Amino acid sequence: MAALIHRAEYAQYDFGPEHPFTPARLDMLLDLLRELGVPLDLQAAPAATREDLLTVHDPAYVDVVEALSWGEPKPGADAFGLDTPDNPVFPGMDLAARWLVGGALQGARLLMGGAETRVLQLGGGLHHAQRSRAAGFCLYNDLAVAIRALVDHGWHVAYLDLDLHHGDGVQSIFYENDRVLTISLHESGHYLFPGTGHIHELGSGYARGLSVNVPLEPFTGPADYLEAFEAVVPQALANFAPQVLVVQAGADAHFDDPMGDLVLTTQAFETLHRRIIELADQYAKGRLLVTLGGGYEARVVARVWAILVLTLLDRPLPEALPEAWVARWLPLLGPHPPRFLQDPVPPHPPIPGEDLRHRHNQDNLARLLDSLSRFWL
Repeated sequence: MAALIHRAEYAQYDFGPEHPFTPARLDMLLDLLRELGVPLDLQAAPAATREDLLTVHDPAYVDVVEALSWGEPKPGADAFGLDTPDNPVFPGMDLAARWLVGGALQGARLLMGGAETRVLQLGGGLHHAQRSRAAGFCLYNDLAVAIRALVDHGWHVAYLDLDLHHGDGVQSIFYENDRVLTISLHESGHYLFPGTGHIHELGSGYARGLSVNVPLEPFTGPADYLEAFEAVVPQALANFAPQVLVVQAGADAHFDDPMGDLVLTTQAFETLHRRIIELADQYAKGRLLVTLGGGYEARVVARVWAILVLTLLDRPLPEALPEAWVARWLPLLGPHPPRFLQDPVPPHPPIPGEDLRHRHNQDNLARLLDSLSRFWL
């Protein structure tokens, strides 16, 4: 079983009706879980404090976010990644982001106190936020704040990022920290934002070998993705021996997501979710903190995250989606809504170039493992 963290204030993290990072994603998920009869004992965490933020963010950056949040004009805000199309300014955005940071931080505290071994933060996953810059819909880095608290507790922390995009903010904040292992599987930065996450990004100083990136070719499907996961993640965890595993469980690597070109299925996500629980049990005494993340297709995101929740709660997966839920969300689901939790098999026609993609992925994987071999026992 897992503790679930959420509060209504998460909906305040809202960049506007045309922005893809919409609170409706969480509304759809929670509504689906209720329709499926899942008991939701949601814990409400307090908002993170300014002092919490300053464990990973520069004071000058937090000052700018606070000022813009209060409506004060700040010329040059775009130098901090703010007041841009990705990160537009909205009233109250400082507190809205601190609610999400507080949820992840509360999850870390539950693990540190021994009250729980498995925690899911139903929100957050703001992995692009840098020390002094917003990026990719992310104002404050909730994951980094939670990881910092776990490190300050004396634990070695393994961070695993399943989002379509490279987990650049978390990596950069801990790039020189030998108590944090970061692993990111993502579409290659040669083709996709944020343009980082290459295999040569291995960490610095005593943390050399603790930044592990698995860039994947566009249109990589479940077989290659899962093969890369198994080739890298268990070995990295075995070598690092963490006390806790933190996971960003973005859903945007699905084949239907508009943001990129990985082509995972809901079945592949289920495999990943179950495998992560096994790895946490095997290498981190079962301690697992999971946040949500990217996911921008209404027909997909609630289904993938419902699979995540049900898996973490050790509940069976239903076959059909509740008709009442489909009817309520039809304006977002479109004229041909999904009727089942899982994707049809096969979900789409074969994508040309599979052999070439496979060779490129295998070559990158071999070079990555060769680079890491000198650091791994």
